[in-house]
Amino acid sequence: MRVVVTRPQHSGERTVRRLAQMGHESLLLPLVEPVHRVQEARRALLATQGAIAVTSAEAIRALAVLGGDIEPHLGRPLFAVGKATAKEAAELGFSNIAVSEGGGAELAALISCHSAGGNTTPLLYLAGFPRAPGFEAGLAERHLPFLTVECYRMRDIGPDDVTLRRLFADARADAVLLYSHETARRFFSLSFVSHTMEVFAETRFLCLSEAVAGAVPETLQSQVDIADMPNEDRLLALLIRA
Repeated sequence: MRVVVTRPQHSGERTVRRLAQMGHESLLLPLVEPVHRVQEARRALLATQGAIAVTSAEAIRALAVLGGDIEPHLGRPLFAVGKATAKEAAELGFSNIAVSEGGGAELAALISCHSAGGNTTPLLYLAGFPRAPGFEAGLAERHLPFLTVECYRMRDIGPDDVTLRRLFADARADAVLLYSHETARRFFSLSFVSHTMEVFAETRFLCLSEAVAGAVPETLQSQVDIADMPNEDRLLALLIRA
């Protein structure tokens, strides 16, 4: 199958390799790029103690820029969403990692279980912008103290019409992988996409969650499939049905 991956360059390249191993032709279409806020991350680590939470591997990449300054913090408990994020954290040197295979809400539930002993030290959430609200809402609902610090921001990339025509008009895309509500919204707001909707008549839009699917236009909702768990393994499993 011919699959378009709408992820930032670094994580998208990993997905492209996975798709190639599955026998698919994959094409990468980054719509955003990360801007790391390294000084904010450094100050947050120095000003806190105890557990850290990350919901994206991009936060780990922001920490990696700190070099040797990260070493005193590598023994702190780290709560992560997804195996890929946990793997990058381990490669950086974190040794006490707990992983949630769901999304932010599931990570909050996991942290609540670990905090059942009554630890009142605020959790440091190293976050990005924009981000889904589920994790912070889950922590608040469970009355878990936390501090959110944005250590990266995603900046829009504007692919040109020549690139988009090559991906979608010159040859049909069998599937488009959508990982976040914001990325899906950005994709469908592109001028080329909104003005040439006919090229997507036979394209499936594979979404990581219902929230992501909500950004797909109503006219294309019949072509949407949603992963039964918000992780890439379950998203790629949808290609069997696409």
